[in-house]
Amino acid sequence: MYCPFCSDSETKVIDSRLVGDGNQVRRRRECLSCGERYTTFETAELVLPRVIKNNGSRQPFDEEKLRSGLLRALEKRPVDLERIDATLDRIKHRLRETGEREVGTRAVGELVMDELRELDDVAYVRFASVYRSFQDVNEFRREIEAMDKHKAEKES
Repeated sequence: MYCPFCSDSETKVIDSRLVGDGNQVRRRRECLSCGERYTTFETAELVLPRVIKNNGSRQPFDEEKLRSGLLRALEKRPVDLERIDATLDRIKHRLRETGEREVGTRAVGELVMDELRELDDVAYVRFASVYRSFQDVNEFRREIEAMDKHKAEKES
């Protein structure tokens, strides 16, 4: 780590502590050359798999695209941002857990639907209607019936 004041590479860590939910470390450092103190934050860089689109092209995983899709489905729904962030984290964790270097958009979409099913019924149906390209009201009805059946099985 180079000192931001004098660019010397000799620094020492004075204090370290976990920040937030424990995914980041805050370090207080002191430059051994100029004596200035400064703070750094350290976060693990975890690689997510590339996404294989329906046309066969491959793209890096785009967290912002996932977030905007979730927010669109959850628009005007009573779900707070902390729960949305937790949902995003679970989806990313499950993608990393696969151990695959590449995943299809279908797998990502199914993970999103699994999470939305637990988070908010209306958002789930909204997302499913776009994701599965519903053509008529009967498809909505079938999806809602399947969702109700899933909830009933889970409760028993």
